[in-house]
Amino acid sequence: MVKAANFRGTTPGPPPSTRILVVGGGYVGMYTALRLQQKLKQEVARGEVEILVVTPDPYMTYQPFLPEAAAGSISPRHVVVPLRRVLDKCKILIGEAKAVDHAKRTATVATLATEEEGTGPVEITYDELVIAPGSISRALPIPGLADHAIGFKTVEEAIGLRNHVIEQMDIASSTRDPAIRDAALTYVFVGGGYAGVEALAELEDMARYATRYYHNIKAEDLKWILVEASGRILPEVGEEMGKYAIRELRSRNIDVRLETRLDSCEDRVAVLSDGTRFRTRTVVWTAGVKPAPLLAATDLPLGERGRLKCTAQLTVAGVEHAWAAGDAAAVPDVTAGGTSQAEGEPGKECAPNAQHAVRQTKVLAENIVASLRGEPLKEYAHKYVGSVASLGLHRGVAHIYGRKLKGYPAWLMHRVYHLSRVPTFNRKARVLAEWTLSGLFKREIVSLGSLEHPRAEFELAAGGKPKGEGTRPAPDDGPRSGPGGK
Repeated sequence: MVKAANFRGTTPGPPPSTRILVVGGGYVGMYTALRLQQKLKQEVARGEVEILVVTPDPYMTYQPFLPEAAAGSISPRHVVVPLRRVLDKCKILIGEAKAVDHAKRTATVATLATEEEGTGPVEITYDELVIAPGSISRALPIPGLADHAIGFKTVEEAIGLRNHVIEQMDIASSTRDPAIRDAALTYVFVGGGYAGVEALAELEDMARYATRYYHNIKAEDLKWILVEASGRILPEVGEEMGKYAIRELRSRNIDVRLETRLDSCEDRVAVLSDGTRFRTRTVVWTAGVKPAPLLAATDLPLGERGRLKCTAQLTVAGVEHAWAAGDAAAVPDVTAGGTSQAEGEPGKECAPNAQHAVRQTKVLAENIVASLRGEPLKEYAHKYVGSVASLGLHRGVAHIYGRKLKGYPAWLMHRVYHLSRVPTFNRKARVLAEWTLSGLFKREIVSLGSLEHPRAEFELAAGGKPKGEGTRPAPDDGPRSGPGGK
């Protein structure tokens, strides 16, 4: 283990009087660091404060846009926000925090450089800690899941799934085996939350449009199945809008199965708890998330669900100089109770969603600044205002401030809301431009699956043996439903 008061790759010099370590570059990490660099601009310029962000990726993924990126409505590069450009007053370290010893004020971090050097992770010291590693997919011990399923939490998974869906249509168009054709055109999505429903709806829209360019595939040949263990989907938009969403999906011949679980997907056969079996080459797992493993490798107090115990001031309970928000934090909800399942109730915790996470970062940054200046802290209080969800092009559901919208108005509200929330004017302008162009021109239906293995062609030309020789890698050989808390 190498100890380093200053992290590698920076110019040696006297350490700052206060180092704020932000672990994670997702919603909470990026927005907190952004507000800190604004509020502590003078202190950072004088070298009195250093804001260090440790993150596995040099970008923040705006996850609500992943379904549209998968459908081709938005370019993948416009779904991500480059941290080095946005956090220009912060120091960015690309690496993964493996453990935190808050008693010693140190974090153990593995970087690409430490892997190359073979010296092991480095220990970074800090004065204030913001821990926001996000969450990862909650996978269950289902036979075949780790081998054949793909998640939908990262931009890589979203684009990989888009390529895969189109590739399966190519396979179905060219095969003479009815069993292979049927499996290729059967798409199973597990999980009826935002990610599962929006991803399925957008991809079904795209695939149905693509069938007009295949001489032997019709829209009715495609089989889409949504599997949900509970008795409803999209609980965030309320029961009435959830039922409307089910009717909308079923009107498009999407098989929605409630109170049903995936029991197995071995040998490319999906077995459901109601006894149904489907031959399929596509299983998409979106059945919830769980806290990042880093939380268990800290000496900070955890709640029953593995999240950090926090106060309403967004400090870690019973600990000084440690802060948290978002997916990693169990924050008390101090607002009045509401009627929605997702709304806060006295004594309850804030829902771990993006709406709370983004708003928490404002209070979190202000409280850190107040703590450094010896000022009183504020409580986080925000009443849940509702949710919006897309069901494909020009279709959606919304429940905002008690008002219920469906169809085109809800879809438009979905776009307006998320356009207003995506960080930076640059990204807003680019996303709006792409939406405008996609409305004027036809959809792109090209699969670029070879991007996942860019050296394969050269390895073959050079006489080597490319990975996956003999067949192009299917998504069951590609990204797994693994860590993706970005």
